Amino acid sequence: MKIRSWSTTAAETGAALGEMAGALAAASAVAPDFLVVQTSAHHDAEAMVARLGTVGAAVHGATSCLGVMTGEGPAVLGGAGLGIFAIWDPAGSYGTARAPFGDDVAGAARAATEAALSRAGRRGEAPGLVWVSSTPGCEEAVIAGIEDVVGANVPIVGGSVADNDISGQWYCFDGSGNTGSGVVVSVLFPSTPTASAFQNGYAPTERSGTVTRAEGRRLIEIDGRPAAEVYGEWTDGAVVPPAGMLPATILGESTFSPLGLTLDEPGTPEPLKTYLLAHPAKAYADGALELFADVREGERLTLMSGKPDSLVSRAGRVAALAASDVAVAEGGIAGALVVYCGGCMLAVRDRLDEISQGVCEVLGDAPFLGIFTFGEQGRFASGDNRHGNLMISCVVFGA
Repeated sequence: MKIRSWSTTAAETGAALGEMAGALAAASAVAPDFLVVQTSAHHDAEAMVARLGTVGAAVHGATSCLGVMTGEGPAVLGGAGLGIFAIWDPAGSYGTARAPFGDDVAGAARAATEAALSRAGRRGEAPGLVWVSSTPGCEEAVIAGIEDVVGANVPIVGGSVADNDISGQWYCFDGSGNTGSGVVVSVLFPSTPTASAFQNGYAPTERSGTVTRAEGRRLIEIDGRPAAEVYGEWTDGAVVPPAGMLPATILGESTFSPLGLTLDEPGTPEPLKTYLLAHPAKAYADGALELFADVREGERLTLMSGKPDSLVSRAGRVAALAASDVAVAEGGIAGALVVYCGGCMLAVRDRLDEISQGVCEVLGDAPFLGIFTFGEQGRFASGDNRHGNLMISCVVFGA
């Protein structure tokens, strides 16, 4: 297996694509077997498909907030970053497929997964890893659809597509086309071991409560009281505006104060607990909160607290956790894919060099591509594939 990654901040789409195509050609006379393309929404989707869909690889493309990061550092200048991650692995099998959502999100994910398996020539088999990119809003259904095909034992890792200003300009694509509302699924049967990790950079506080009323991503009541009122009290009035100013978008204000759902059994000691985060996006006059992840009645939510230092250091720690897998570590690391929340990235944007360096310190000379997403999917140590917010995933490929 050989892996390479490159990035550019060229503002003109043709020039950026030309630079990436040139890098691929210089790296090998043979087309890669799998190509991950992550681009700012600044760049044109149809041009992406037209140029990269002809390289001969299974192409998995999606938009990333502002751009990407690699071992060379962040590529977000001008909000026009573009990065590629190429795998040459003739002994492995790779397949990618895209499906628009329509009225059946889980069905679209199932169809894309089945098509990807067919393109990999491995229909009916369980891949070593599924890499996924979907437009935001229904990621839980996407995971369910993928698991309907490959089962719950296959790691599902990826990120929700993003744009530069939450205006919905995001898209995802494969080698044949793109969609602004849909999913791209890649099935990976690499010839070397892989390992993944999924964590966040936040600490729990002592403030928690039970969801007593919720509808999907609309959190209506906590402990029988209006959720926005409770959350406002938990954050000491720093996040939710007064009732007279509602509805209001609170994404920026809530970045360091998300809600956490513990996935552990009751009685698990606090230092050992694992939290899946939900990012409050809007507060409404009726007392409801809109989140970027689903919550269910009866679940216990904890107010989490984040600091810039913890968000900066966590990417390296997650990479180290994935890289510590015995099967991968024994043979060395060929490369890695890192998923870093776009909201966290914007909050610590002036320290992206530190984040990239932290990953490099773990991976050494192994190439990586880091993406900035509006939702993160990964597999916890417990074996659960989940969707969350303000999270970090890392997939490491053994050499």
